[in-house]
Amino acid sequence: MIQIEYVNEAGKKIADRLKRTELACEGDAIVFIGALGICVRKIETLIHDKHTDPAVVCIDSMGKYVIPVLSGHVGGANALAREIAHALGAQPIITTQSDNAGLWALDTLAREMGWGCQYLPGDAMNKCIASFVNEEPTALLIETTDEGARRMEQECPKHVTVVHSYEEFQQAGTFRLLLIISPKNYPSAGIPTLQYYPRCLHLGVGCQKDVPAGIADRLLEAVGEVGYSPESIGTIATIQLKKDEAMIGRLQELLPWAKLRIYSAEELAGIDVPNPSHKVKEVTGCSGVAEASALACGGRLVVEKQKGEVDGNHYTFAIATEGVEEGHIEIVGAGPGDPELVSVRGKRYLEHADLILYAGSLVPKELTHYAKPGCVVRSSADLALEEQFALMKEYYDQGKLVVRLHTGDPCIYGAIQEQMNFFDHYHMRYHITPGISSFLAAAAELRSQFTIPERCQTIILTRGEGRTPMPPKEQLHMLATHQSTMCIFLSASIAEKVQEELLEGGYAPETPIAACYKLTWKDQRIYRGQLKDLAKIIADNHLTLTTMIVVGDAIDNREGLSKLYDKHFTHLFREGKS
Repeated sequence: MIQIEYVNEAGKKIADRLKRTELACEGDAIVFIGALGICVRKIETLIHDKHTDPAVVCIDSMGKYVIPVLSGHVGGANALAREIAHALGAQPIITTQSDNAGLWALDTLAREMGWGCQYLPGDAMNKCIASFVNEEPTALLIETTDEGARRMEQECPKHVTVVHSYEEFQQAGTFRLLLIISPKNYPSAGIPTLQYYPRCLHLGVGCQKDVPAGIADRLLEAVGEVGYSPESIGTIATIQLKKDEAMIGRLQELLPWAKLRIYSAEELAGIDVPNPSHKVKEVTGCSGVAEASALACGGRLVVEKQKGEVDGNHYTFAIATEGVEEGHIEIVGAGPGDPELVSVRGKRYLEHADLILYAGSLVPKELTHYAKPGCVVRSSADLALEEQFALMKEYYDQGKLVVRLHTGDPCIYGAIQEQMNFFDHYHMRYHITPGISSFLAAAAELRSQFTIPERCQTIILTRGEGRTPMPPKEQLHMLATHQSTMCIFLSASIAEKVQEELLEGGYAPETPIAACYKLTWKDQRIYRGQLKDLAKIIADNHLTLTTMIVVGDAIDNREGLSKLYDKHFTHLFREGKS
């Protein structure tokens, strides 16, 4: 909750303006409008501990300056001050050294990245922060491949040395601070140490019937004894038969951030486990509950089935992990062509990749210039599917980051389904970073809104029938009956057939069309016309593969008003005027 206080009429005007602004803060916050000295005296009784103090922000009565006063990082006052400054056109006055130096905020890093964090008493945490912001030699031990860790490695300050094992840290030199991103437990390094725990462990659990809830406490102790921290458990998994056991409920209490996944016996029966049990199969129908349920979550098994017993109560657990000492494949949408239209996340993956395999006939080579030194950049244009997969798997098996770069958004005519089939078959980790599709670039370059109020509210993305057959119900002449805005991919070579089918389906010969060649590329060309001339426009201008055909009355349309900004229309944020 954000509480706004002011001391005069000028402050009231600012307060009224802020109340119409969507401000956000994770915890409680106070925004005080007035002199900083008055603000400090008013909040004196609220100052106890930075982990529990509310965020306090002070704004001068003229609305020129916004100052975080209390709980800048942990409480979110710094972020709130920036947000308020944007809303008012004011200047945020941030005094936190790590912010001003562009350094990581160690005390809020775990929250930002979605990790757990080693609890340190206030003085110990402050010593770590002081050492870091004073740029003392720091080692960063990374043993995960999640996005947060990759980003930190990429954005490393000059006084930080990245290592990928504890042994490498011990041999790398003399440090004053150690930061660890790992699910593993480590002995004392003899220097100030702060550990972050990525939620990358899948805990598979089995037990006999009606074990006491307290067994869960012992089970987590056993997890620590095999070298992993319970703080890194992101998933608790078991079989349907055990979902109501008190021990499972207790595990959820102890690990409130962890997701619970329940699998049927049929789902687990199809998973090969290293330590099958005939007795378990007789009772449950699968060869092992702990190992199978851990593996069902994804990743690889790093702790095989462990057996435990307390006062005659038996339990088992196993641990699988994703993102630790593994390769990763990121399927990245390159956008329509302009290298600046790739997403921030996509650019970050390109900058960090060990192998970039890009669709050479469709993706501008300039996008691969983001690659780091030593990255292998390879066009897939001359490679068959099996050859592409073999190359990606070679790097994946070495624990490398592979970027498969597709034009536009990879989920639209991106041919990724067949690749994902390979990845799934070999249990390889992959993820998709979406991209800006060429149909969106077409709307932007045509300066057209493809959905017109009360006239056209549907966009159809399709292609003409060439060598790849179209499903019977998706023939162009059938889709044309909807009279929607239609964006037709990969069809310049059959323009005559496309024109014929669209006319057959009911579009008028005078319907506006646009033939958009290499949208956002340096040699982009766009030709407007009418549907009756579509084939001639494409033939006369020698337009080829990378041409998007847009059809519909939405092109260049400036008629029609939306209800959203109609002064008579009432919605969640505004009362309509009669």
